[in-house]
Amino acid sequence: METTSVVELAIANLLSPPVLAFALGLLAVAIKSDLRLPEPVYQAISIYLLLGIGIKGGVALRDSSLQEIWLPIVVTLILGVLIPLGAYVVSSWFTRLDAINRGALAAHYGSTSLVTFTAALVFIESSGQFAEGYLVTLLAILEVPGIIVGLLLASRARKGGIAWGESLQEVLSGKSIVLLVGGLAIGAAAGSVGFATIEPFFGGLFTGVLTLFLLELGIVAGRRLPDVKKTGWGLVAFGTLFPLVAGLAGVAGGLAAGLSVGGAALLGVLSASSSYIAAPTAVRLALPEASPGIYLTASLGITFPFNLIAGIPLYYWYAETLGGLIGWN
Repeated sequence: METTSVVELAIANLLSPPVLAFALGLLAVAIKSDLRLPEPVYQAISIYLLLGIGIKGGVALRDSSLQEIWLPIVVTLILGVLIPLGAYVVSSWFTRLDAINRGALAAHYGSTSLVTFTAALVFIESSGQFAEGYLVTLLAILEVPGIIVGLLLASRARKGGIAWGESLQEVLSGKSIVLLVGGLAIGAAAGSVGFATIEPFFGGLFTGVLTLFLLELGIVAGRRLPDVKKTGWGLVAFGTLFPLVAGLAGVAGGLAAGLSVGGAALLGVLSASSSYIAAPTAVRLALPEASPGIYLTASLGITFPFNLIAGIPLYYWYAETLGGLIGWN
């Protein structure tokens, strides 16, 4: 298998419209522009992306057999436990955070970023590579365990424990899980024939809508960048180095589970990403004393831009290189 250089992959990613739109958002903040998407538009786009990716994953899931997906699901669950444990330990090497704030970080890095996953999916599809459609199912599975493990780790140092019922109910009833799981159900019920009727809306327009969404996230991330100075360079090191290790673990696990190179790359992206939707909600409720300035800056101000700009091509390069070494097609 002939591998593509990481430089070529990085250039291709940097020149993609979604990433360029993200850079435009960063630039808008740097020059103090008043550019913003109206809040109702932002919310509508996020609903569109969540539901669309869920429906397409549901269609692919319907065409997949249990024999094909059980091992990737098991590997995903294992990653969902090991990654937050790793984040909790590794963050102590780079920072002087207490156990509660390290638990909050673990919850964020154990969970996932749908937008990073979607950008990676567009990158892989635009490169003409195959990726299993049921990866969306793995995304939904990986969303929750990391949050639970992170909260468990923090609860050991917290007097009075954690209000588990309210926190988990908030996560499971949040729009991310509802739209993803609901979309999976709709896609599985409709199948390819049913999806064909809405394909022009959820297929042809998808990359364009994602580009708009990343423009807004570039603005949001740009406004978080000044907070990096306040949190210290140890958090910057953690927010860039830990995803590289977690992404490699996800890629290796995906290949071991029988995923294609594109599918393993996507599992690597999921493993390396950090949540800034579901996890902050749960942490805010369960660990009110944890600092949002730490976990949101790490997730949205450091790891998200890193993954979007440099991480996605790196994780694909991991998959292509490892796949080549083991003779995977």
